[in-house]
Amino acid sequence: MKVIGVPLVNGLGKTLGVENGPKQIFSGFNEIYTNHLGKEIVPINLGYEELEFSGDLVKDNDLIYRKVFDLFGKDKLIFLGGDHSVSYPLTRSFFDYSQNSGHEPCLIVFDAHPDLMEPVDSKIPTHEEWLRALVEDGFKPENILLVGSRNADPSEVKFLNSHGIKNMSIDELMFNLENKTDAIMEFGYGKDVYVSIDIDFVDPAYAPGTGYCEVGGLSSKEFLYIVRRLSKMKNLVAVDLVEVNPSKDIGNRTVSLASRIVSEFI
Repeated sequence: MKVIGVPLVNGLGKTLGVENGPKQIFSGFNEIYTNHLGKEIVPINLGYEELEFSGDLVKDNDLIYRKVFDLFGKDKLIFLGGDHSVSYPLTRSFFDYSQNSGHEPCLIVFDAHPDLMEPVDSKIPTHEEWLRALVEDGFKPENILLVGSRNADPSEVKFLNSHGIKNMSIDELMFNLENKTDAIMEFGYGKDVYVSIDIDFVDPAYAPGTGYCEVGGLSSKEFLYIVRRLSKMKNLVAVDLVEVNPSKDIGNRTVSLASRIVSEFI
């Protein structure tokens, strides 16, 4: 397993601070001795690497794509953002890797927001539109599962429905957590699976350190249950965890949760 920091920001000025997330999350491993399986967490063994960027978003997105493309399939990968815009070059690279390998790519997204806004810049998608750009690039919408969205712009709802993207509400999860987690795992059956996690999926009582807090999310305990189940998927290729903003955190709750989430995938 390899952990890669991707401290890039393209959030229309609203996500500044998340570039400090990767280092803080990785530092949090020093407080975690074992995961739920009893596996020892030794930070030095995780092969941590942090990408360095030039400030040119076009070049930086291309750098992400190229750097990670050759890593897919060699080990399970965990990417630490950055805001959710980093998921665009990451999943684009995953999409091409999977198709080139003769496999079917599948994307499972945990997010309080759909990230399907109309583009504000034709060159590089922001954190609010990365998923829309991926669909428009050819990623099959029927192979995308959006979980936990609870605040969507009307234009996003229209795009979601017109393209047939599967959407599992937060209420569906809360009222039947075990069975709905089964359904999430079954969605990826027989495919290469990439999981994208925006920390705002979790209720802000448990994860306040993020830019777009949305009440009504799952508790940390409930989400960690899902994570532990997903970690058992043998066809899980990669995970990204984004939008952790240490400067907005309270009592280190968000960073600690993010570190624990990553440890459960190890």
